Amino acid sequence: MNNDLRGQWALITGASSGLGVEFARQLAARGAHLVLAARSEAPMLALAAELSAAHALQVHVEAIDLAEPGAASRLKARLDAVGIAVDVLVNNAGFGLYGEFMTQSPQRLQEMLQLNVMALTELSHAFGREMAQRGRGQILLVSSIGGYQATPTYAAYSASKAYVLLLGEALNAELKPHGVNVAVLAPGITATQFLAVAGQQATLYQRLMLMQPAPVVAAGLRALSRGQASVLPGLGNKLTVFSNRLTPRWLQRWSAARLMAN
Repeated sequence: MNNDLRGQWALITGASSGLGVEFARQLAARGAHLVLAARSEAPMLALAAELSAAHALQVHVEAIDLAEPGAASRLKARLDAVGIAVDVLVNNAGFGLYGEFMTQSPQRLQEMLQLNVMALTELSHAFGREMAQRGRGQILLVSSIGGYQATPTYAAYSASKAYVLLLGEALNAELKPHGVNVAVLAPGITATQFLAVAGQQATLYQRLMLMQPAPVVAAGLRALSRGQASVLPGLGNKLTVFSNRLTPRWLQRWSAARLMAN
């Protein structure tokens, strides 16, 4: 990514915590005006005040629940109404559910898939189409290392992130001729509220593999600037995915189940 994004607008979903906050900080350091979108308004207003004062940029806050059907189109309409054309889209919002699939709440599963899959798809389509028409733009989709393999106790979550991974890699090829970079960031376990929201206690494997948000976000933005289709941040995550190429799928599932077990 060009270090100078002055005059450009970056939309970050899931901007009230975790990776979303770090994306906002690193993009603000590059001079981008920001649109922060998430359910919780108070932490975004505090972040907006911090970043606008530190970097002399505009920060627009949109309190919206993207897990609601139709929320993505409402967000697009709101930004159109105030004349904000998005140059950089960071599709970061998402959450996971831990536990056996049959014990999980159908409503929570629907909310997760609406956020992880449908909202991400709708935002990528709406803003990506405009970027292609302008002949420039950047889209970063946040997947997960879980998107590379079936993961018992994270069955639906991993499936949703596999969708994100494949969608983003395909859009990388489709939109590049139109001047639009698309990249997929697939983190492993990161020091955010992911496990607390998912309902899991950290396992030994997760504690050993834990990464901080700053290098994860930096890896994603770097991949975006280079036109890479996807990136796995951290040597441990790279080795995990590479090892899957050398093992049968039944062994991948067996290993994943044991590494995720509390």
